[in-house]
Amino acid sequence: MIRFIRGLLGILFVLALWQLGSFTGVFPEDYIPPPTTVLPTVVKLFTGVFDDTQGTFVADFVATMAAWFVSLLIAIGIAVPLGLLLGSVPLARTASRVIVEFLRPIPSVALIPLVIIMIGSGPEAKISLSVFAAIWPILFNTIYALDEIDPLQLDTARSFGLSRARTMLRVGLPNAAPFVFTGIRLASAVVLIVVISTEYLASGDIGLGRFILTWASGTTRPDIILAVTVLAGLIGYLLDNGFLKLQRVLFKWNQTTGAAV
Repeated sequence: MIRFIRGLLGILFVLALWQLGSFTGVFPEDYIPPPTTVLPTVVKLFTGVFDDTQGTFVADFVATMAAWFVSLLIAIGIAVPLGLLLGSVPLARTASRVIVEFLRPIPSVALIPLVIIMIGSGPEAKISLSVFAAIWPILFNTIYALDEIDPLQLDTARSFGLSRARTMLRVGLPNAAPFVFTGIRLASAVVLIVVISTEYLASGDIGLGRFILTWASGTTRPDIILAVTVLAGLIGYLLDNGFLKLQRVLFKWNQTTGAAV
């Protein structure tokens, strides 16, 4: 409760500074409307007041969140098994280190032109780029988690005659789970950023990014653009907070939430 109150006070402080900046003219209202204008606009977005000829805001919102969910699910399905393999087989980890370290720093948005040429600018593009970006925090957290396992636990499992695969399932995966979940929580925010960015930069057919692009082109409504931006930040916060609370429930036995990214 104390943490919630502190967070709320922090938000109110920022909003007060924003409002004061608009009142004093530091933030020109023609470009940066005050929160008393932007926040009501956030609510109005879901009422259909600002829908355009290309679709409705609710449809754009649903499309973005669906792409977020699918991208995160695919990234988990790729990164967790791959992380378990690289973390438990030193030869595979050494052999793949160069290619992994080469691909990891590449910004997903830099691949937008290539992806558009290969698969077009539809949902496949934003999902592919989001999966690429989300794999790394999950992958490295999984590998890092396996490095932190007490060797005595592994030796004990082997002394009971467990194979490498069964040792990984019985010992490795349970110990790695809290770290893997932290990687998923970090990847969640990355996916949201890349999905919206791709919708905006690649001129997708639907999504919050397309909605921002439509209203940013030839309109004088910065309050709508800021409202969608604020909404995106709120979604990111709620997702992160939700994952954090779920992590505390699932892993009460291990409150380690360290991350290696």
